[in-house]
Amino acid sequence: MTQATTPRDITRAWWATVALFLVHGLVVSTWLSRIPAVQSALRLNNGVLGLTFLCAAIGAVVTIPLAGWLVTRYGSRRVSASSSLLFPVVISPLPFASSAPMLAAALFVYGATAATMDVSMNAHGVEVEKAMRKPTMSRFHGMFSLGGMAGAGIGSLAAARAVAPRTHFAIAAVVCFLLVLMVRPLLLRAREAAHPTVHRLPLSQIPAVLLALSAIGFCILLSEGAMADWTAVYFKQVLRSGPGTAAAGYSVFSAAMAAFRFMGDLITARLGPLRTVRAGSLVAACGLLWSLSLSAPSLSLLGFGAVGAGLSVIIPLVFGSGGRVENVSPGAGIATVTGIGYIGFLVGPPLIGFLSQLFTLRYALGVVVACCLIAALLSGSLGRLRSPAAEPLPELHL
Repeated sequence: MTQATTPRDITRAWWATVALFLVHGLVVSTWLSRIPAVQSALRLNNGVLGLTFLCAAIGAVVTIPLAGWLVTRYGSRRVSASSSLLFPVVISPLPFASSAPMLAAALFVYGATAATMDVSMNAHGVEVEKAMRKPTMSRFHGMFSLGGMAGAGIGSLAAARAVAPRTHFAIAAVVCFLLVLMVRPLLLRAREAAHPTVHRLPLSQIPAVLLALSAIGFCILLSEGAMADWTAVYFKQVLRSGPGTAAAGYSVFSAAMAAFRFMGDLITARLGPLRTVRAGSLVAACGLLWSLSLSAPSLSLLGFGAVGAGLSVIIPLVFGSGGRVENVSPGAGIATVTGIGYIGFLVGPPLIGFLSQLFTLRYALGVVVACCLIAALLSGSLGRLRSPAAEPLPELHL
């Protein structure tokens, strides 16, 4: 139950949470859009670059349990506010790295801070959703994608105009820090119950349908992570495009993802969860396969946009479905799906880096096509779930 009892308080908290998701997308895409510039400055091959990405993944993995404990101990409001102020700051050292080990160390801190903000702001989003008495998590994730689109677009302009990453990152850090500082007092004041233990499902007790949902989450988040970290590199190295076009690749991907996430509820109402996940997976697979077969950057941008559109609604649907598995508590089901899915997001970028060294980046991205096809095959698991119960509660319309 929340202490913010008036609709005005809840509405202000909703906008503040929107701002946190937006900032997260802005900060992440600021780094992603300038990866080629940092790689060139340090003269790193794809394999070494993949190892530095792995350090970010390790930082996130080792921090996730701590982030969960912090949210349980201090509440999502305090942890999300603090980590959201810190996250813009930690990107500033990245372009100052003078070697691969220094970049790896900076990315470890980056990954740890990103994971803490991710866990805490999603937990706070759940509290806001409960206070509103209506679904809104899809729109929150849409704002993350919108931030990714905006940050990548700004990065594209900065790269095209030869703005140094050090200057670019410093300006982005200041702007994002000030935005979080402004909305921090508006976050929802909630009395979150303390839980002495974290509820987890042992592997032997996970139902088959929940394993299938977790596998879909793993495949789709692996695909999202791979597309995020390697899109700009693919356009520069494989398609030989200029720095502006290379950075625009992730911008197009994020723009399509953001647009279709905001339409996610309407699409699901028309098609149903099963067909939405199946169709989205196939659209993403076909879009990327088409792009990988082309050599023209302008046409490939359209394919990367199709990937963003196809992947956009799947994760919110799969995560929500994890809470509707028979004989499994919603908390345990969602935790299982998100935990396994997040591993895929962390594994994707370094896996693509290693495979690109063995083969080429074009063939390495074929892993994403395969993952999307696997998700389409497993989508039938959504047809074996109970329907969500409708709650006759008053709603806030935002």
